[in-house]
Amino acid sequence: MIIMIMVTVAFLLGMILCLLFGVPYISFLKKKMIGQYVKDLAPEAHKQKQGTPTTGGVFIILAVIIASIITLMLAQRLSAEVGIILITLLFYTFAGFQDDYLKLKGRTNDGLSARGKLLRQIAIALLPALYVMMTNPDGSVFSVGHFAIDLKWLYPFLAVFVITGASNAYNLTDGLDGLAASTGVFAFTASALILLFGGHPGAAIISASVAGALFGFLRYNKPKAQVFMGDTGSLAIGGLLGTLAVVGKFEFLLIFIGGIFVMETLSVILQVTSFKTTGKRIFKMAPIHHHFELCGWSEKKIVLVFAFSSAILGAFALALFYLTNRGVI
Repeated sequence: MIIMIMVTVAFLLGMILCLLFGVPYISFLKKKMIGQYVKDLAPEAHKQKQGTPTTGGVFIILAVIIASIITLMLAQRLSAEVGIILITLLFYTFAGFQDDYLKLKGRTNDGLSARGKLLRQIAIALLPALYVMMTNPDGSVFSVGHFAIDLKWLYPFLAVFVITGASNAYNLTDGLDGLAASTGVFAFTASALILLFGGHPGAAIISASVAGALFGFLRYNKPKAQVFMGDTGSLAIGGLLGTLAVVGKFEFLLIFIGGIFVMETLSVILQVTSFKTTGKRIFKMAPIHHHFELCGWSEKKIVLVFAFSSAILGAFALALFYLTNRGVI
C-alpha cells in the first residue's frame, strides 16, 4: 500500500514540477528565439509550426529526475538499478540535445546523421543491457507466457534492439502537437503498474514520474503547441521506456504498451520498402499520423484517437501480465 502511494506521489510530483518548470523555460526559449525548423517533407499545414520553441524535453527530464529522486528517497528505494535507469535517461537526453543543438545551430531540420545517432543510441543501450545480464539470474531469459528461452550472451543484442527501437519509435511519434506526450502518459502508466507488481518498485516510481511529467507537459504541448519536446525529450523518453522493459523483463509486453509507437515505425518501414520495390506508396505520407492528416483528420482528432488506442493497448498489456502471473497463459 505504501509503495502504491509513493508511485502516486511520483506521478503528481512529476506533473507539478513539469508545469512549474515549463513557464520560465518556454519564456527563455521565446526570448532567445530558439524555435523548430519544419521539414519540407511535412504536410503543408505544418509550415505554421515554424519557429515554435523546441527542446522542451529539457524541463520534462528535469522534472522526471527530481521527482524520481525525491520520491525514491522518501520510499527508501534508491538502488543500483534505479541509478542505471536514471543514468541511461541522462545519456539519451544528452544525445537528443546534441541533435537538437545541431539543428538549431544550422538553422535546418538536419541534426546528427542517422548513423551517428544510432551509434550513440546503441552505446547507451549497452549500459542497462549488460547491467541486467550481470545482476539478474534470469537476465538473459526472454519469455512469452509459459514459453521461455535463455538467450545467454545473445540477450544484449535483443536488449539493445528493444531500447534503441523504443527510442526511435517514440521519436517518430513526436510529429503532432500532443501526440507523443498523450500516448506516452498511458504507456508509462501501464509500465509503472507492471514494474510495481513485477517486483521493481524503484523503476515503477521512475515510470510514474515520467507519466506525470508528460501529463503536465500536455498543458504546453496540446494543439496549438507552445513548445515541442524535441529530440531532447523524444529520444530520451523512448529510450527510457525500452530500458524499463529490459530491467523489468517485460520486453514482449512492450509491443502492446508501445503499440502506437510500433505502428508508427512499421508504417515508415512499409512505406519505404514498398516505394523502393514497387515505386508505389502504401500511405499518403509516413509516419501514419501524417497519412490521417492528409485524409482530412484534424490534428486534435488524431491525437485523441491515438491516445485512446494507447490506453486500450496499455490495459491489454496489463491483462496479459496478470494472466501470465496467474499461470493462465
